[in-house]
Amino acid sequence: MPTRVRNWLKGRLIAGFFVTVPAVATAWLLWVFWSGIDDIFKPMYERIFGHPVRGLGFLTAVVVILLMGIIARNVVGRRVLAWGELLLLKVPVFGRLYPSVKTLVDAFSPERRSAFKAVVLVQHPREGEYAFGFVTSEVMVDTPTGKVEMVTAFVPTNNLYLGDVVLVPRADVVPTGLSVEEGIRIILSAGTATPARLPRF
Repeated sequence: MPTRVRNWLKGRLIAGFFVTVPAVATAWLLWVFWSGIDDIFKPMYERIFGHPVRGLGFLTAVVVILLMGIIARNVVGRRVLAWGELLLLKVPVFGRLYPSVKTLVDAFSPERRSAFKAVVLVQHPREGEYAFGFVTSEVMVDTPTGKVEMVTAFVPTNNLYLGDVVLVPRADVVPTGLSVEEGIRIILSAGTATPARLPRF
């Protein structure tokens, strides 16, 4: 096979791979999620109807999530959910994991997006190396030399879901001018969505 044809095929195969794999992987994950939820409710509907009804379990899960959302928006519902959370926190092991998972999920919730105040660059994990971080709070630290304004930054280390929480002086934080959505896109794209120039104002 001529080199030109081989290079043409190689280039098209690589391009096709990187277009196809994300689409297939996304479809597969959605199917796994659909099937998993459906399987939870399948035995109940088999007893009711005498035979499995595909998709009804997933629809039930959607309705349950919708009802929880309606309750969460209600004043009385919020109090009931808060009471329920207090009970769950007393459950061994679950009580230790639940607060961390809830805080992380809340941080990425559209209604709690303000948890991430800004996208910045911080020197991490060592001086001279910069990493993208999300400012989550501002802290005044008393040091032997006086008060120092610092910020708490969440630095993702694993596709946004896991990361390091670092406390850095405000003066050492480099603002990027990026929105939180743009910062999340950069992390999830492994940096390929990074603008050609920063800071961007």
